[in-house]
Amino acid sequence: MERFSNLLDDLYFTNSSRAKESILADYLRSAPDPDRGWALAAIGGTLTFDLFKRNLARTLMTERMDPELFALSYDYVGELSETIALAWPVSDNPKRLNRLPSLSEIINEFNSRGKLGIRDYLIELLDAMTPPQRWALLKLGTRGLRIGMSARSVKRTLANMKNVELDVIEELWHGVSPPYQELFEWIDDRAPMPDISKRLTYSPVMLAHPIDVEKDFSRIAPHSHQAEWKWDGIRVQIAANASDVKIFSRKGDDISHSFPDLVEAVDFDAVIDGELLISRDGEIGSFNDLQQRLNKKKPTKALVQKLPAHVIAYDILREGNTNLRPLPLSQRREALKTFIDPRDPGRFSLSRVLPFETHADLSALRQKAADTGGLMEGLMIKNLSSDYVSGRPKHAWYKWKCDPHLLDAVLMYAQRGHGKRSSYYSDYTFGLWAGDGQLLPIGKAYFGFTDEELKQLDTWIRNHKQQRFGPVQEVEKELVFEVAFDSAQTSSRHKSGYALRFPRISRIRWDKPAAEANQLEDLAQLVDRKRN
Repeated sequence: MERFSNLLDDLYFTNSSRAKESILADYLRSAPDPDRGWALAAIGGTLTFDLFKRNLARTLMTERMDPELFALSYDYVGELSETIALAWPVSDNPKRLNRLPSLSEIINEFNSRGKLGIRDYLIELLDAMTPPQRWALLKLGTRGLRIGMSARSVKRTLANMKNVELDVIEELWHGVSPPYQELFEWIDDRAPMPDISKRLTYSPVMLAHPIDVEKDFSRIAPHSHQAEWKWDGIRVQIAANASDVKIFSRKGDDISHSFPDLVEAVDFDAVIDGELLISRDGEIGSFNDLQQRLNKKKPTKALVQKLPAHVIAYDILREGNTNLRPLPLSQRREALKTFIDPRDPGRFSLSRVLPFETHADLSALRQKAADTGGLMEGLMIKNLSSDYVSGRPKHAWYKWKCDPHLLDAVLMYAQRGHGKRSSYYSDYTFGLWAGDGQLLPIGKAYFGFTDEELKQLDTWIRNHKQQRFGPVQEVEKELVFEVAFDSAQTSSRHKSGYALRFPRISRIRWDKPAAEANQLEDLAQLVDRKRN
């Protein structure tokens, strides 16, 4: 565990991605099995279990420190694990460990214990550890590791260690599992490449470039490209064979458990790429509908019946034992048509190809997408000769998103951020004026501004404080944000009655009086207009 803690410390305080990969590679070459495999899973985000719950760590801390003092400390530090790691008191009569266990020993011990045993073991470890070691344990135990290293960077580290293309590791990644001993035996030249031919795995998806209107339109023509709607759902890949079905998110996370109705409807041996949405009686639901089913470990039957899952298929990567990715899109599209035709239309449909002749036609289609109340984000424009490859190949696929909506809203509340932003008020709640003069919250945002603007905002908030509600700081209702968002829907969960999709700060309107910010009625008219 000491080596793992040192690794996290080195990675956390290193900014360069290349340097992080070098540090990780050095650790993976020298650490023993299975420690290095569990470390790889923790950093790569593939651990599938918690060693203990965050609430247990919080409870243990408040048993050892005045809860009010802990709350103030947490608010100042801005991150739970770091607060506990720093504030954990040295016990007067600790149950000392002879030595600090290895990473794999700790994982095995937690997984073998019951609820009370987990509590006792966590106390033993925290008593025996230094603050950096406690932080590493707490982040590992709750799967909350954030050290500025993406899963792709982790895979690139492995590819460089083995001197193979990144795509080779991408193909293997979801066919092997922690603690990755067969993967490391191959990397160390002690065994052949793992055989994943019988396993359902995720294939890295093909992505689109945002269109450059000035440059890219000259490459687009109706005989060489096809246009499709860009729906506002989530990108998924469904992989199935005779014995198993998996639904992967765009990042490669297995989300099958959240959509058992879709899994049950799969009756094929293939891999298809598409957009996951909610569809009732042929009507596509909003992203808010879909959000009610995301991240549900075991959705209720009532929720599944109320919000049935549906996939609009974009592409087909494999059918049976035939790999279709090297084929041009035009041929894959014909194969996809034939494939989708016999499927349950309540669960699967074919992405519609939109006819166009001129760039003006594409502009009109994009405007039509903008008028759908947020159901569509814009257009996808794809080269018919493109084969299916991971990443963003140049000039193959384009996305032309609708322009965001803009409203001037008033800052109401602020909270401190986490990690490197823990010293700044960086999370903002903003609202619009109701007819009775009340300011009602419509959303939160924590990005869209520069580091310099963050410092200016933090200073303004500290100089304009009003009441405090736990970690939330109320401010004087004087500062206006120009807020950008993709769409808006009615919502019973918010006092204003509305929820924004993907809100972000577009501009800080230092010059605009708060009284001139938008009215809630302006948002209501936007939602009503898009319904009609």
